[in-house]
Amino acid sequence: MGRRTGAAKVMCVLGALAMAVLFAASLFVGKYPLSLRELAAGNELQLRVFWTLRASRTCVGAVGGFALGAAGFVYQTVFRNPLASPDIIGVSSGASAGAAAGILFFSGAAAVTASSFTGALLAVVIVLALSALDKSGSKNTIVLAGIAVHSLAQTVLMCLKLTADPERQLASIEYWIMGSLNGISGYSTGGNLLLCALCLAVLFPLHRQIILLSGEEGEARMLGVSVGKLRLFVLLTATLTVSAVISLTGLISFIGLLAPHGARLLTKDNRQATMLLSGLAGGSLLMAADILARSAASTELPVSIFTSLLGAPFLILLIRRQTKKH
Repeated sequence: MGRRTGAAKVMCVLGALAMAVLFAASLFVGKYPLSLRELAAGNELQLRVFWTLRASRTCVGAVGGFALGAAGFVYQTVFRNPLASPDIIGVSSGASAGAAAGILFFSGAAAVTASSFTGALLAVVIVLALSALDKSGSKNTIVLAGIAVHSLAQTVLMCLKLTADPERQLASIEYWIMGSLNGISGYSTGGNLLLCALCLAVLFPLHRQIILLSGEEGEARMLGVSVGKLRLFVLLTATLTVSAVISLTGLISFIGLLAPHGARLLTKDNRQATMLLSGLAGGSLLMAADILARSAASTELPVSIFTSLLGAPFLILLIRRQTKKH
């Protein structure tokens, strides 16, 4: 056990180093070249690009990816299902539909964030209500409910697109659907990043309670845990974290699924170090995908293209693995 704990700590250190390297690379990769010499010399244009665009975009990639990875760990643990993630259970699509409604009917980043959270919250409530109808306790129920909620959110999204102004609102909605860190600036990120940090500061100290939720409810109650209230609070906090990210970046696929699984494969357990490594893997994945989105073609590509190229095959392998177990 001690050897495994030590290995997990080493993995976390390596994950932090990988994230730091990608963070540094992300600051300087882009269509407009930046150099340390020009920045140190006080070049006004380079400093403006660095602080207003490049630094804020990199911070959103790091913090947003970390938040999605940690939230994915929470969803999978609480729902006791390795397929549960913000993508699979409909939270991401619900948040995107909510953000689209915010674009159509409100104005301002705060209103879009609130609408995104409302859509994600509705998705979680509907998934929980549908899964509660199944008294068998099957782990697959939550996935089936998530697929249904995802389809419902996509239908709402299509209806919103039909009523949108083609010249302005429709383009903004398409941006949310594709998912991209392009266009993020320092003027609109502070509140969302602070919200992510606060939610993560709440979730990490609750790691032991989150693990208890993955076991038998009777045992958790014997240990003095209010299962229903704790589950609701944890899920709401994780949902707020996801919606804070999505309201900035749009729909980013598979990070909440990939990062926790990669962390568990490396640590072989479900301890707090695994939750931390899930966040580090998520941040590294999102920054790496964003770097590729900026540099792989002459025009910038959506980030979700690269996360999906990794996530779709991984999901297929995971489903096959789960099928073999049964």
